[in-house]
Amino acid sequence: MEKLEFECKTLSPLDGRYGKIKDALGDYFSEYALVKYRVFVEISWLKYLIDHVDTPVLNDAKKKDLSGVEKISSEFNYDSYKRIKEIEATTRHDVKAVEYYIDEQLKALGFEHLESFVHIGCTSEDINNTSYGCMIRDGLKNVWLKAAYDFAKTIDGLAVKYADIPMLAHTHGQPATPTTVGKEFKVYAYRFKCALEHIESIAIKAKFNGATGNYSAIGIPFPNIDWEKANKEFVEDYLGLTFNPLTTQIESHDYTVDILDGIRHYNNILMDLDVDMWLYISMEYFKQIPVKGEVGSSTMPHKINPIRFENSEANADFSNNICVALSNKLPKSRMQRDLSDSSSQRNLGLAFGYSLQAINETTGGLAKCVVNNEKLEEDLNEKWEVLAEPIQQMLRKYGIVDAYDQLKALTRGKNISQEAIMEFAKSLDVLSDEDRQTLLNMTPAGYIGQAANLAKKQLF
Repeated sequence: MEKLEFECKTLSPLDGRYGKIKDALGDYFSEYALVKYRVFVEISWLKYLIDHVDTPVLNDAKKKDLSGVEKISSEFNYDSYKRIKEIEATTRHDVKAVEYYIDEQLKALGFEHLESFVHIGCTSEDINNTSYGCMIRDGLKNVWLKAAYDFAKTIDGLAVKYADIPMLAHTHGQPATPTTVGKEFKVYAYRFKCALEHIESIAIKAKFNGATGNYSAIGIPFPNIDWEKANKEFVEDYLGLTFNPLTTQIESHDYTVDILDGIRHYNNILMDLDVDMWLYISMEYFKQIPVKGEVGSSTMPHKINPIRFENSEANADFSNNICVALSNKLPKSRMQRDLSDSSSQRNLGLAFGYSLQAINETTGGLAKCVVNNEKLEEDLNEKWEVLAEPIQQMLRKYGIVDAYDQLKALTRGKNISQEAIMEFAKSLDVLSDEDRQTLLNMTPAGYIGQAANLAKKQLF
């Protein structure tokens, strides 16, 4: 099927219009990925048993070349997936289909005596929660975190690039103490960095303790093994996850909620940046570079719309809604188990995917923006009233109690000229000649405090 024909029949834009997201995340959050990771967990469990459990069958296996058994997982491909789905069509049970598939492969390799150890002591959720743990870990590390960090570093680069460019700030939408373009980017870079470090600090947990979390089944044939200790070793050393020692049939999903909440927080910072960029573009603080052949409006030829930031806002918001839905559902389960979490988890990739698309959109939007130095200078030169703040601070130094009120009377609600500000400063006989000259030398563009230095601080 041609790509265009496929796109026209998809339900999610992540599969069609935003197909690059599917390509990036498909190895971690697709149905294919889930089945592949299930095979990985089952084979890893079998390998752990061969390595650590003392029985005639397993001891015999220790002496043999098991590379073929390991390839059942390491060489998993579409044909493997297809066969498992064929088995599932009969079993109507997705995890059991994986077990039966591995049995077939072992028999073909001449290891049919190991079939009884496949899935021994396990409930389906032992396989599923560990599979999802590996999927989330690898999808985070290899795709989402990489893209999110690259984006944060891009913002940090813009902070350094524009560190010295003065800009009139706006609090409550009104002119305020000037800053620099770079300093405002630096704030976002730091926020992104903190959000990402929090996500990275979250331990991805897994349980491997049977039908109701008590090691009951595996303890009957092997009563002399400390299965809590053994399964902790399996989860942490063979799967690379963090062991959860106390669960019902399901892993509690609390870490998943923490990660989703972390992604949601990152998305919210991203949307904050999107809105700021949209506003700065509307104020002409940034100009958008026209691209040959692009159309901004179907009827107004002059327009270059900030659509990448708008698209990012929409996709980030959609990711957030999925994160919230999953965060609300996953931690809740009736008594020891119900299956509603299983259906919910299949949508994890959408939370990551729409966030990733939002990052891509904002990246594209920023690439088309350049600072409009002329407009920045014009706005600063029209707002001399912002110097009311430093003048009243200087007066406070000399014990002038009503300094604030004096400057309020002079400037509040007014567009004050440079001349009016300078005349006021000249009239301040209480000041030393040096301090008066400091005020006379000030300009809105020069009143940026430590903004430039803050923008240049090393973050990454």
